[in-house]
Amino acid sequence: MPSQDRESRVTNAYRSIYQSLISTPRAGRLAGQLGVWVPRGASVLDVGCGDGLIDSLILAARPDLSLSGIDVLVRPVSHIPVQAFDGHSIPLPAGAVDIVMFIDVLHHTDDPTALLAEGRRVARQGILLKDHLTDPFLAWPTLRLMDFAGNVQHGVALPYHYWSRAQWQEAFGRLGLRTANWTESVDLYPALVSWLFGRGLHFVALLVPEAA
Repeated sequence: MPSQDRESRVTNAYRSIYQSLISTPRAGRLAGQLGVWVPRGASVLDVGCGDGLIDSLILAARPDLSLSGIDVLVRPVSHIPVQAFDGHSIPLPAGAVDIVMFIDVLHHTDDPTALLAEGRRVARQGILLKDHLTDPFLAWPTLRLMDFAGNVQHGVALPYHYWSRAQWQEAFGRLGLRTANWTESVDLYPALVSWLFGRGLHFVALLVPEAA
């Protein structure tokens, strides 16, 4: 029992430190970057929304939006309404929302292209995507470390399905999506942490149907 108590204290301390130093500041920075790319008055579905903190911060700056989420693991406390789903099929009809968001979600799936296709089906206007790139030096071990540190405490699946820039563009083309906006200047962390875990490993893209 003393050993379990000690382990619990260490786990809780880790969660508290990670939340205050990394997770919460990252959510604020990411919300600021994502929010400006969402069309005015849009209905938004965040697929794999976690606790919805990023979404709540977007809504605070963009009250013109309506935003809800779905996730495989619905947490006890969420900042937005969250519905459970199976991780494969989005439980909405075609064209049900204006924008579908995937924020660091697709690399957690067994088949990123299949879930991206579901987003394409459900979104009327487009897909807002934040994910990773394997192009920079030592990207794979760095991304695996980041993923483990941020998600193991929540029981999130970690298949580590990261893609290169070319692989992402190939997937977009197969699904009839074009890149309306793309940036690899994603400011998520303080300077020293960014030097280690930024450096071109992240991108944000707004994808729209090719016919649009």
